[in-house]
Amino acid sequence: MESFDAIYQRACERKGGAYNLEAMLPSSLTKAQVAKIPDHRFLAEMTKKVFQSGFVWRVIEQKWPDFETVFFEFNIEKVLLMPDEMFEQKATDKRIVRNFKKVMTVRDNALMVSDVARRHGSFGEFVAQYSPQNITELWLYLKKHGARLGGNTGPYMLRALGIDTFLFSRDIEDYLRKNDIISGGLTSKKSLESANAAFYQWHLESGRSLSEISVIVALSWGPNQRL
Repeated sequence: MESFDAIYQRACERKGGAYNLEAMLPSSLTKAQVAKIPDHRFLAEMTKKVFQSGFVWRVIEQKWPDFETVFFEFNIEKVLLMPDEMFEQKATDKRIVRNFKKVMTVRDNALMVSDVARRHGSFGEFVAQYSPQNITELWLYLKKHGARLGGNTGPYMLRALGIDTFLFSRDIEDYLRKNDIISGGLTSKKSLESANAAFYQWHLESGRSLSEISVIVALSWGPNQRL
């Protein structure tokens, strides 16, 4: 496997030096900060990423204040008290994107967040238990227990909240495949474990976060779309 230093040097060459590269890197929250993220913010970001999936992202961003209003700022208790009829009404609300199946994920994911919070104190405390060594296990949990949080949706939700994770952007997938780190299905258990092991090794070599490493690998390779 290619060393992190080699990847970093190539990224520096492509982006005009270390100063420029470092300016492009994301920051991540500490575990203590992750544990303090309110449950309703997790639900909000899950919903945003579900609606952005397969849709024009900027449209969801423009409508997002109305999403917050329509769903009571994603208050978990209020969402779970909503009857089916109210969800049906909200699925026809012109202020948001009218997609009934995606609207129903708000309740499904609220149930997941509520269940986890009862068992772990909060959803944030649960998420904070995961480390660079096993972050894809969290991806799998979100896919199994959440609604429409498989594929890139769950990981992009985590990154948007500042939670440390790598992403399967097009550049990352291409790099991992052409360097024989993964093969077969991108989100198969084998691919997830192999990718996680590679990123964890680079984390040990560099001391950097998975988020930083993910962007550096992407910037060292390909057209750099959606890092």
